Amino acid sequence: MRFIAFIAMILAAAHGASAGILAASHFCNKSLPNAFPARSVAASSGSQLARALDNIGDDERELKIRSELLAGNIPEFLRHLQPVVLRAQPGDERHTEITVCVMPDYLALGSDDDFLLIPMRLETALAVAYRYGFMLPTTKLVDAIYAQSEVHLTPQPLPANSSMRSTGYYLHHNELIGEQRIASGTAQGLLISGHKKDLVLTNRLWGNLERVAIYGWHRSNGTPIQPLSTVHGWHYADYSHGARLVSSEILVNDRPQSLYSALQDPQLANMLSSEGVIRKIFQLVDILRQPKSDILAKLVREDSHFD
Repeated sequence: MRFIAFIAMILAAAHGASAGILAASHFCNKSLPNAFPARSVAASSGSQLARALDNIGDDERELKIRSELLAGNIPEFLRHLQPVVLRAQPGDERHTEITVCVMPDYLALGSDDDFLLIPMRLETALAVAYRYGFMLPTTKLVDAIYAQSEVHLTPQPLPANSSMRSTGYYLHHNELIGEQRIASGTAQGLLISGHKKDLVLTNRLWGNLERVAIYGWHRSNGTPIQPLSTVHGWHYADYSHGARLVSSEILVNDRPQSLYSALQDPQLANMLSSEGVIRKIFQLVDILRQPKSDILAKLVREDSHFD
């Protein structure tokens, strides 16, 4: 009888875990109030956009990227968010469990069959994220996403030179990543990481509002090539950068809560951020998402997508 009871206990625990995973998946894939608009049948493919973005100025390219993202020109598989679960350390009397819903891959332009993983400035990533109810991750979330990814690609650094910010470099790196996907037999929509550095949110940006924060590009042993850095200016983006969006709505012990508010709660923030509380996170995002270039600001005002 004790053996039967023991087996029943194990089965019950397994059922509870499965139910928890299903509940998290359902939460992450429900329709968000500010979901990305449907992709137009007339939208350009990744290859077409790579040609359109080539040989144009950085500001014009950035506006085009932003315009395409806001119009919903992203692959279908990016719209199906994946749960990443963080659990409190032993001693937490609340037994806190946080579910964060993340895009399975970095932001890309185009269709499922033809897409371009697209680096972008921090302000572009945050403007798009803010419009549709998303945020960027912290370094701790980047680590958790890597640890829980179903697929780990190998970082593929390219020679560092003046071309690393060019569309040609973006496309070449995209092709190398695509070859890895095919070789691994990776299905679209699985949580995948290891192929890009992340744009991240950090308290360091309060002292560096004119810069971008990057982190990650994990090796197979789980250590990042890129430690947290705010060396580059706000305008900087190169082929190695990626913007992975995370939903601003999370689950805390099965109850919906704002990620913004959680990052202001000392206990929850320690689970979500290696720095603990991210000070005035909403104000920080609001500042960083605003155009900083006079040229780009003028183009934004004139573009119909921003009417």
